[in-house]
Order: sequence, then C-alpha cells, then structure tokens
Amino acid sequence: MKKYCWAMIGAGTIAKEMTQAIQKVNGEVYGVLSTTLEKAQNFCRENGVKNAFESVEEIMEDPKIDIIYIATPHNSHYFYIKKALEAGKHVLCEKVLTVNAKQAKEVSDLAKKKKLVVMEAMTIYHMPLFKLLQKKIEEGLIGQVKMLQINFGSHKEYNLENRFFNKSLAGGALLDIGVYALAFSRYFMSSQPVNLATMVNYFETGVDEQSIITMKNFQQEMAVITLTMQAKQPKRALISGTKGYVEVLNYPRAESASVTFTKNGKKEIIEVGETHRALEYEVKDMQELVEQGEYEHSLSYTLDVLHTMDNVRNEWGLIYPFEQA
Repeated sequence: MKKYCWAMIGAGTIAKEMTQAIQKVNGEVYGVLSTTLEKAQNFCRENGVKNAFESVEEIMEDPKIDIIYIATPHNSHYFYIKKALEAGKHVLCEKVLTVNAKQAKEVSDLAKKKKLVVMEAMTIYHMPLFKLLQKKIEEGLIGQVKMLQINFGSHKEYNLENRFFNKSLAGGALLDIGVYALAFSRYFMSSQPVNLATMVNYFETGVDEQSIITMKNFQQEMAVITLTMQAKQPKRALISGTKGYVEVLNYPRAESASVTFTKNGKKEIIEVGETHRALEYEVKDMQELVEQGEYEHSLSYTLDVLHTMDNVRNEWGLIYPFEQA
C-alpha cells in the first residue's frame, strides 16, 4: 500500500494519539494546524511532525497532503470537511462527524462528486471484535436479535466553560458520548430505527446532561440507551437474541465479548484485536478505502446515526445556537 501523507487540524490529546497511530500504520503526519502557530509548533516538536501551518488556506493548498484528519470541536467539523473536500483532500473526522444529518448528507454528496473518501473516526465501526461479532450474529450465533441495552455514563468536572457543557460548541451527552451508544446500536441492528421515544434532563447551560432513548426498527428489534455526563456508568452493551446474548464491556474500544447461550447456560469468550490499537484500526480502514477508491458507502452507518440524533433532538426541542442562523 502507498504511504499516505496526512495533516492534522487540531492539536489536542486525540490528535497526538492519532499521530502515533498513523506513524505505526504506514502513514506520515506531514503537518498540523492549531488555534495558534505556537500550539502547532509545540505539537510538531513533541510528535515528530515536520510542518506547523498558519492558516486553513495554507494547509488546504499544499499538494503533498493526501488525507486531512479533523479533531476540533463538533460545531467546526462541517466547515473543515467542506474545505478539505473542495481542496481535493480525503477526510477522516472525529466523531461526531457533523452536528446534524443535513450537514452530513451535504458533505457525503460532495465527497461522492469529488470521488473522495470521508470517514468518521468512530472506533465501533473499525474494531476487529465488532466486525467478527457482526458476522457471527448474522450467521445465527444468538438466533434472532430482539433487544439491545447500551449504557455510557461519564462524570465531567463541573466547569461552565468546558466544551462539554457549551451549547454554542454543540456540547452535551448526546453528541459527545451518545454517538458511541447509537453507533453500537445501529451496527448491530438490521436497519435504521423508525420509532423512537426519549426523556432528557438538561444541564444549566441548556445542553443535555442525561437521557434515556428507546428505539425500534422495521424488524421489531429494539434498543434502550442510557446516557449521562455527571454520573459514571459502566460502558456496557448487551445484544439479546432468541438463542442467547452477547455482553461487551468498555465497548468503544473492546477486544473481548462474552456469549451466553440460553439453552444450556454455557458461556463462550470471543477475543480479537487489541484495545490499545483502536486508532490504528481506524487509520488502516481509512487508508484502505482511499486505496480502493471506496467513497460510496463509507458513511452509511454515520448518516443513519445522525438522522436518529436529529430525531432525538427534535423530541427534546434542542437546537444549537448556530443552527438558528
């Protein structure tokens, strides 16, 4: 495979981790753009990156760059993705890809028009464990899938200035951690949910602090999701079928799952992949899509999840300030 040349927009912790992953998977991180030139230069020194860019225009105009990785606040993703596609660059963007389905459809259509790959950096879609589990479940491992239960609870430090609680930056549990739970449910449901019910509690800044989401699709498969930003929960996912159930702990980057069979109570452990290589799997899949010219279906799950998020927010009446402009 060709050695691809990457550039980063954003210089935070996840960008540093992704730089290491790219360097391990036959890629070169050629440059970085941050909020200030000083931050970009510090990132270069600390991570063995050659170029600190001063402007969006400079990074987009560099002909050496093949792929741009975006790790900035949610509300800026749409702007940077469009800029990159218009400049002829492939894009790997941190979750959540965009803040709503309309933006995601627009960048998806633009990518297809330009014959470029856009992919969301969502670990669920790239962990070897989930690829194997999806295949085994489709082959009848636990019979007909009936119910999914998915938890994600974190405890964010009380800080009104933090992006997690900032409505103008599309903060809140849904876009920050809920995207993992919704991605997991969509990955293991036969089709996109068509029925939805939900309840929410708001933080004082107006973002969603905790919620319960229940969903059902045409195949009558159901999912129950619980989210919170101020009460820790185990990252636990359960897929229940007519012949047994699969339990996954720490599912965003899981390397093992437990299968319990209903008939005899026997358990089976399925292990594949390594948690610490989660970002490497994203990079590998991204570079393979670029190599294959596969720009048609790289966002299929992502688009479905964003439609569901839109429906959830419509039920809540939650609109971000920049969506009203």
